[in-house]
Amino acid sequence: MRSSEDAFVDMLVGEAPALGLPLLAAEYPRAYVDLNRSCDELDPAVIDGLRRSPANPRISSGLGVIPRVVSGGRLIYRGKVSMAEAEARIAEVWRPYHSRLEALMQDSLNLFGEAILLDIHSMPHEALENVAPKPGRSRPEVVLGDRFGASCNSEIVDRLEQAFVDQGLVVSRNSPFAGAFMTQHYGRPAQSRHAIQIEIDRSLYMNETMIRPNGNFQAMKRIMTDVMQRMIDTGLTSIPLAAE
Repeated sequence: MRSSEDAFVDMLVGEAPALGLPLLAAEYPRAYVDLNRSCDELDPAVIDGLRRSPANPRISSGLGVIPRVVSGGRLIYRGKVSMAEAEARIAEVWRPYHSRLEALMQDSLNLFGEAILLDIHSMPHEALENVAPKPGRSRPEVVLGDRFGASCNSEIVDRLEQAFVDQGLVVSRNSPFAGAFMTQHYGRPAQSRHAIQIEIDRSLYMNETMIRPNGNFQAMKRIMTDVMQRMIDTGLTSIPLAAE
């Protein structure tokens, strides 16, 4: 079950509030309700009484808002959950989370005229095994997803990528993950709302078998702190100063 969990990611970016960045952590596991899905991505194969759902490859593969499987296609349930249970999870977890996130985005817009969401996840190392690296390069350790330019200004993604590259990490864009609901819903570059999905190879900072931080955890935390600081500095340099 825990193979689908973004374990310790909140700890990796735990310095965000000290840097002045709002940090919103998902404290419920993705296997219970997936916040990176639309609340209407309901799977009739796992929710009892649901007759049909919108055509959607995520739902078909068992990865709707109430997931049917964890990584590797392993089933979570022997039977189905009731519609009442699914609706309760959405009401008690999904809606409050997204209500708060929307408020944070609006706060940033009101204060600075722009909002940037860094949607940070982790990916199993095995997820990268079938990714063909570019000639002469290693497989990616960090994947930035901006829905192929639709969810974020390219200059912001360029600077984020460079921040990771300067730390010696191999970065790819939109492969194998281009972003899902978070980037699709919150990324509106024409409205100065930007959203980038960040997937980090778990083997960089944790023992995936034991599900605990490894010896590189503190180094990776320092890298994430530096990346966040670099993005803050980018924002500060783009804010015009009033002439007095």
